[in-house]
Amino acid sequence: MSETSWIEWLVSILLLIGASFALIGSFGLARLPDFFMRLHGPTKATTLGVGSMIVASMVFFSTRGDGLSLHELLIALFLFITAPVSAHIVAKAALHVRLPYRKDTRHWHRDS
Repeated sequence: MSETSWIEWLVSILLLIGASFALIGSFGLARLPDFFMRLHGPTKATTLGVGSMIVASMVFFSTRGDGLSLHELLIALFLFITAPVSAHIVAKAALHVRLPYRKDTRHWHRDS
């Protein structure tokens, strides 16, 4: 097996893993019963999916170009910093406006 062949396999596997995580996150966003549970779809699974796709892009363009491709690393850093922070802010806002939730969603809260 040539070097190009195993790199293409690695990129393909990373893309499939990323697409699978993104699909699962999208299903979670569409199917979970309340807002607080729906936050986990895009912030957890989809972030991992996009992260895997970014790693696949780094591997592909680093082996095709003039050296190491680090543009994607900046995208990943931005994604992994902003996704949890924005989810936290949205969740706090939803708590502030007392958005309805399922009883088993907030079992940990002191008001229960």
